[in-house]
Amino acid sequence: MRAVDTNILVRLLTRNDAKQVSAAERFVGKGAWVPHLALVEATWVLDSVYGLGTEEIGTAIEMLLGHKDLAVQDADAVEAALATFRKKPALGFSDCLLLEVARKAGNLPLGTFDRDLGKLEGAERL
Repeated sequence: MRAVDTNILVRLLTRNDAKQVSAAERFVGKGAWVPHLALVEATWVLDSVYGLGTEEIGTAIEMLLGHKDLAVQDADAVEAALATFRKKPALGFSDCLLLEVARKAGNLPLGTFDRDLGKLEGAERL
C-alpha cells in the first residue's frame, strides 16, 4: 500500500488548489496509508495556517478516518485520541494521540511535565 505525506492530507481537506486536489485524489484512489506523523502534522497545519478550530479539526480527522481509500495507522487509537481531544481541546490532538498510542502498546504510564496531560488516566505528571 502507498503512504501519504502531510501535504496530500491538507490538500484533500482544504481543497484549495484544484490541480493538487485532483492529483491527491488520483494518488489515494488506489489506496493509501496515513501514518500518525502525517495526521498530526496535518492537524497542526489546519490550526496554525488555516485557523481551524477544534470542531473543524475533529471533523477533518473523522473525514480521514472514514475515507474509503485511506487506511489510518492505528485507527482505533486515533478515534480514542479524537474523543479525548474533543473533551479537552487545550491538550492538542498530538498529545491525545501520544497517550492513546502508548496505551495501545501497553506502555503506561506516559510520563509528562504537561500539567493538563498529566491529569488524564494513563499519564503521570512528573
